[in-house]
Amino acid sequence: MTEEYNTEKVAAIAAHYKEIISLLGEDVEREGLLKSPERIAKAMMFCTLGYHADPGAILRSALFHEDYRQMVVVKDIEIYSLCEHHMLPFIGKAHVAYIPNGRIVGLSKIPRVVDAYARRLQVQERLTRQIKDCIEKELQPLGVAVVIEAQHLCMSMRGVQKQNSVTTTSDFTGAFLGSSKTREEFLRIIGVNLH
Repeated sequence: MTEEYNTEKVAAIAAHYKEIISLLGEDVEREGLLKSPERIAKAMMFCTLGYHADPGAILRSALFHEDYRQMVVVKDIEIYSLCEHHMLPFIGKAHVAYIPNGRIVGLSKIPRVVDAYARRLQVQERLTRQIKDCIEKELQPLGVAVVIEAQHLCMSMRGVQKQNSVTTTSDFTGAFLGSSKTREEFLRIIGVNLH
């Protein structure tokens, strides 16, 4: 995949990072740092590509009529996002399920929706809800379930410094909310215990 960036935006962001690096006490003219402001600018633009994506359009691009009313689960979707409070990464996995109501979606579209929301400045709670809301709106299924498990570098490398902590968030609608049996089946499939 070729990465293309708006050169004016890269230059503007890089100028700010050059100033930040200098304010942190580093010599921005040192060999190893000469191109760092530009590299950081491109990295940040890549990590926030989700602002330029339309998650609903992603789902609408591959909707199919199908009379299937059993649970569809896409689990262990890798997540890379930036905490909006410290702009440090949080990484983990999303597990997404829905019960179709006459329409299914191409399976690759669910991870694409996850990425579209994750590649923004985020909090895990909002990310969980946004994924659920998008699938609910576009597919109008009998139910949606989203569970995210993530490690937050803002907790492990600074602040409280707890390297092994994992944050789990969940959101359920429809059949997953109304039926403990359906919800428990989903949790068993993804191997998560919310008790």
